[in-house]
Amino acid sequence: MKGLVMKKIEKRTAKANARVAKLRASMARTCVEAEQQALMAADGGLRRVGRGELGQGTTEYAILVGVLVVIAIVAIIAFKDKLQQLWDAIASGINSL
Repeated sequence: MKGLVMKKIEKRTAKANARVAKLRASMARTCVEAEQQALMAADGGLRRVGRGELGQGTTEYAILVGVLVVIAIVAIIAFKDKLQQLWDAIASGINSL
């Protein structure tokens, strides 16, 4: 009876060890795949830097800010009289305090 129980235990242990080995192999493949994807992404980033795309976003924002500044200056010039009246009203209100 004791020998039969030991055989069952050994059989279950072997099955469990086989499952663990499969899981480890699967995890190793997953880790390797993730590492390959990360390397490919990094390689793509380096290629973009090589093509001069690194500063593209910064340049676009600089152009956008420049356009907004020009629009603000044009608006100030166009509404100069109204802005002067508003500024004078604010100044007189503060002085009357």
